[in-house]
Amino acid sequence: MKKLFSLLAIVSIISASNCSRVPENNDPIIGIWAKVEVSNTSETERRTNRQEWIFNDAYLGRFHSYNGNSLELKTDFGWQEENGIYTISYPGTDMPVDQVSMKKSETGTILEDSQGNILAHRK
Repeated sequence: MKKLFSLLAIVSIISASNCSRVPENNDPIIGIWAKVEVSNTSETERRTNRQEWIFNDAYLGRFHSYNGNSLELKTDFGWQEENGIYTISYPGTDMPVDQVSMKKSETGTILEDSQGNILAHRK
């Protein structure tokens, strides 16, 4: 009886450990995306504004916004994909939800909103 109980315990442990696997996420959005804007503040000076999204495979990510060399904003975001449309939400901030799709362009792969505005380029 002890052998049967031990065997059932081992089978139960193996079964439970096999059920807890996280499915692999190979979505093409995973990686680093950035948008860089350069503006002239005077004839000799330029100001660079950079926004960066880092998407991971757990449907989460990190957003950074730089003004020149200084970090202005750093926050986490969540993302989901449905029918080729990616929804990016920034909980705990006043930032609006972004809905974008992935497109190919002459310069590489971009994230574009429904009005055709470019959110970011793949790095």
